[in-house]
Amino acid sequence: MKNTIDCFIPFAGEAQLKQTLNGLKSSESVGAIYILSTDELAESTYAGFPVIKVSALRSTEAIKKIAVKSEAAYTLIYTKQTVLKFGYFALERMTRIAEDSGAGMVYADHYKLCGNDRKNAPVADYQEGSLRDDFDFGSVLLYKTSALKKAAQQMTVGYLYAGLYDLRLKVAQSEALVHINEYLYTEIEEDLRKSGEKLFDYVDPKNRAVQIEMEQACTDHLKVVGGYLAPQFKSIAFDSGNFEIEASVIIPVRNRIRTIKDAINSVLKQKTTFPFNLIVIDNQSTDGTSEAIREYAADKRLIHIIPERKDLGIGGCWNMGVHHPACGKFAVQLDSDDLYKNETTLQTMVNAFYEQNCAMVVGTYEMTDFELNTIPPGIIDHKEWTPDNGRNNALRINGLGAPRAFYTPVLRDIKVPNTSYGEDYALGLAISRHYQIGRVYDVVYLCRRWEDNSDASLDIVKLNGHNTYKDRIRTWELQARIALNKENK
Repeated sequence: MKNTIDCFIPFAGEAQLKQTLNGLKSSESVGAIYILSTDELAESTYAGFPVIKVSALRSTEAIKKIAVKSEAAYTLIYTKQTVLKFGYFALERMTRIAEDSGAGMVYADHYKLCGNDRKNAPVADYQEGSLRDDFDFGSVLLYKTSALKKAAQQMTVGYLYAGLYDLRLKVAQSEALVHINEYLYTEIEEDLRKSGEKLFDYVDPKNRAVQIEMEQACTDHLKVVGGYLAPQFKSIAFDSGNFEIEASVIIPVRNRIRTIKDAINSVLKQKTTFPFNLIVIDNQSTDGTSEAIREYAADKRLIHIIPERKDLGIGGCWNMGVHHPACGKFAVQLDSDDLYKNETTLQTMVNAFYEQNCAMVVGTYEMTDFELNTIPPGIIDHKEWTPDNGRNNALRINGLGAPRAFYTPVLRDIKVPNTSYGEDYALGLAISRHYQIGRVYDVVYLCRRWEDNSDASLDIVKLNGHNTYKDRIRTWELQARIALNKENK
């Protein structure tokens, strides 16, 4: 298995490159090695290896140049600009699995070196719905060169940021992307933020240009695989059911004694032109939350439900609230950690249903700390959602925003997955398959980040579990949309 891999390594300084190159040269599997450089290197060779000049490391230009240069059976693309160390016979193992599986690309579990601390970094299995552009393959991608060249020829849009993403999507259209469940290399980890601090990178305004390109690449992919939905929606008359109340705020809660009163107060002070109530589903709290809710018993707008069931997640609590006979025509979300921005939030959200004729409305929120001071990235408006393409782009991004509000008859029909993660995302995808989702771009919600948030600091296994579930949701939804398009032909 000599000279079966041509390698493409980004330049990020002499020390980084020297150690990485020495590791690659020690493997008999490695053939040619090329150095990818933006503007750091003026010469055409460096340390005896040819330099490929590119405008950006993840650009379409870079992918096409790699496709032209690679001549070995497999092409290795390293995506980080830090030292890379392979395990014993790791490259040989990767090529063996690539050959045995016939994969278009293989990727592997690995280690992350955080200072002197080496941590396991398992990655998730790729599936049809793994359309998010931040899918973590690790930093070593081993492509079958024939698949890479075929995909590169199909790349007709010149992306500056989305070239590598576009390559992956195009390879996946006809080839398998195979996860090797073995720890085969070590990469240096420079982003030491907790999981909760990384959640909102994709909606950071400074990343907007990147997101526009990613959306286009994903939309083009959906058109190829038959999952694209044109902007044609069912209309709603808002006359289903017999609702005495126009809107209900739904708060599922378990053990949030520090925040539940703030949440309740922010609802009860709402000023509206219509009657509303608040349904709190108190899911077996044991820390005094139940007693705190009972302090509001005199206000008949508050309905306090303590389920007898012991198997309810957040989604199950939502189902219990939405199917309660006192639930209003519209069900509006408030997490027990969070607050409405001001006294007009509920009116604003309900108005949007009638103004935009939609089955679901998503607002805009502001990130705050526990004391309600604004924290980065500040306002999350999800402006990537457009009436024409929002429901297609929703298959790429990891969330739709907050607060979320629903036309109750539609929500009762679909029902909420009984999970405590991703249930709202699943609803958004299912609803957007047929109905328009409305947007409110004024800040109406305060998303409070603190140490007790369920996603504040997840270990890698739990994070992979969350991401895999959302990928599964995307897979089911993509399959449903493909089937829908076939029916409508």
